Amino acid sequence: MGACSPAAADDLSAELKQVPHKIVYESYREGNWELMLVDADGSHPVNLTRTPDVDELYPHASPDGTKICFMADEGKDAQKVRSVYYVNADGTGRTLVARNARDACWNGDGTAIAYLGGEFEQFNDSIIANKGLFTYDLATGKHRAHPNQQIQHLFNLCWSPDGRWFVATVHAGMGYDHALIAIEGEGARVLNLGIPGCRPEFSPDGKRIAWTPSDWALRVGDLDLSGDQPKVTNQRDVVTSAKPTKVYHIDLSPDGRYVAFSRGSFEKRLGRAPENVGTPAEGWDICVADATATNRWVAVTTDGHSNKEPDWVFVEKKP
Repeated sequence: MGACSPAAADDLSAELKQVPHKIVYESYREGNWELMLVDADGSHPVNLTRTPDVDELYPHASPDGTKICFMADEGKDAQKVRSVYYVNADGTGRTLVARNARDACWNGDGTAIAYLGGEFEQFNDSIIANKGLFTYDLATGKHRAHPNQQIQHLFNLCWSPDGRWFVATVHAGMGYDHALIAIEGEGARVLNLGIPGCRPEFSPDGKRIAWTPSDWALRVGDLDLSGDQPKVTNQRDVVTSAKPTKVYHIDLSPDGRYVAFSRGSFEKRLGRAPENVGTPAEGWDICVADATATNRWVAVTTDGHSNKEPDWVFVEKKP
């Protein structure tokens, strides 16, 4: 049935207490989205944002773990806007990157943030309501448009550690109905990864890819983008789930030994899929699985506050 045995869960929980890295995620609390930070085993939760009038969503930590970028929905009605910000890992130093922007991610050394531009001037929370890919240099504050001007309708943008490629899901855009694609970092080429599903993520070393092949599985594989056509080999499911429980938002830990993910019921709310960013998903929680096994996982949050979009935060292990 895709469940972890109690003995295996207890064993993994004890193991995660020794992991120095943390996990940041979006959580819906008292009618507001906040960013929460927890230890790898779910202990010591901290609300990083505490902004009752602003919804913070979709966090991604810089490779060195010192900063977190995210989306923020601010204002009401016709004045509402979705923007990209970053903060220090303790929640201080909130800095605006771009307004009418979304799906931010980091480059390999944490000196730049890539983001997608909003497709419309008026607020639209559709996950594919975007057009154009841009980069922001933290040191200079300068923005640069990607050379491919046809980029649109992406979601879950991820930047390779070497800066050579972006991967993302495209839906109803760029000549695709739906596909997982690689976009050349400094060129116009777009390659179909040839794998099913959505929400691809590079491993921290750039040699593997993790993604969601269906609503009921999480998968990892070796990734080779050196040739004319991308190759994803040695594919393996690290988590499977029986209906009606979905699994989504996979992210590999800094050392590649674990994956964090979201898990919860497939029930839609106001016609929207619960896995979509910023959609309330009552009962969803953050879990961590052993990336070297199948279905060796444990829930690290249990409050069910629409806990989604987990991202690992690197913490240097103390000697």
